[in-house]
Amino acid sequence: MKKIYIDGQAGTTGLRIRERLAERTDVTVLTLPEDKRKDTNARREIMNQVDIVFLCLPDAAAREAVTLIENPAVKVLDTSTAHRTNPAWAYGFPELGDEFYEKVKTSNRIAVPGCHASGFIALVRPLVQAGLLSPDAKLSATSLTGYSGGGKNMIADYENPGRDTLLDAPRQYALGQAHKHLPEMQAFTGLHQAPVFLPIVGDFYSGMEVTVPLFGSDVKGATPEELLALYRKTYDGSPLVRAANSDENGFLSAGSMTGKDSMEISVYGNTSGDRMILVARYDNLGKGASGAAVECLNILLGTEPTSNLVV
Repeated sequence: MKKIYIDGQAGTTGLRIRERLAERTDVTVLTLPEDKRKDTNARREIMNQVDIVFLCLPDAAAREAVTLIENPAVKVLDTSTAHRTNPAWAYGFPELGDEFYEKVKTSNRIAVPGCHASGFIALVRPLVQAGLLSPDAKLSATSLTGYSGGGKNMIADYENPGRDTLLDAPRQYALGQAHKHLPEMQAFTGLHQAPVFLPIVGDFYSGMEVTVPLFGSDVKGATPEELLALYRKTYDGSPLVRAANSDENGFLSAGSMTGKDSMEISVYGNTSGDRMILVARYDNLGKGASGAAVECLNILLGTEPTSNLVV
């Protein structure tokens, strides 16, 4: 039985990971007493005793936590932004190709993808890889997310009975075009520059919808039907990423995948095919966070990728 420690288990992602592991018989989750949870020496000791450490911490704290691990046999899965573009770390999106899957399977250091980034990369990378979309393409992307993506403080703000009425409507953020997911969005799509990115938080707990608009000329005249077929081929056999157009009578809800750990990719456009949208829908706490982390753990342990996940 593998021993696991979750550093930051009181946060939203940490709690979700622990919930998913609670009924497993192949792992045991070790914890520290509440008064030792932030004690550096206690954390160092337990992290060097276990087989696998999940880091569910802010970026600076995640970098510091890695320095505490001196046992070379300990494997680390980091859910922060800190190591996602570090070539020494595996990028935990195994559906992107065999090399990604194998690196997750064999690595001692795995960076779990960002929530917004997961949808954008899943949509754009296959087009660049297939030669349909130029790496020089100048793209934009909109991502609508539930407020749980903002962590404990944002959850408290939205669930406060006396909250500001401005929270009743969707809110744009990261207005300065410096969102922390942009580096991985560029690095793992093969684009030469990051997209103009518009994240929006709405008054719902969880769910995510990433949209990338395209002209047909951007993809060498390929039609929406042809792009959907490409996605089906790309993600064929994946239990957690599927391509299908399943709108709700002409609407696309950002909450359609809430509570699931999978992702759905769709392509819609006008009848002439010269204007289209690529859409990825998933749960920001599922395939966008803790679900993706547990999927990586499953691959690392050699179990079914979907173990303890909701497909």
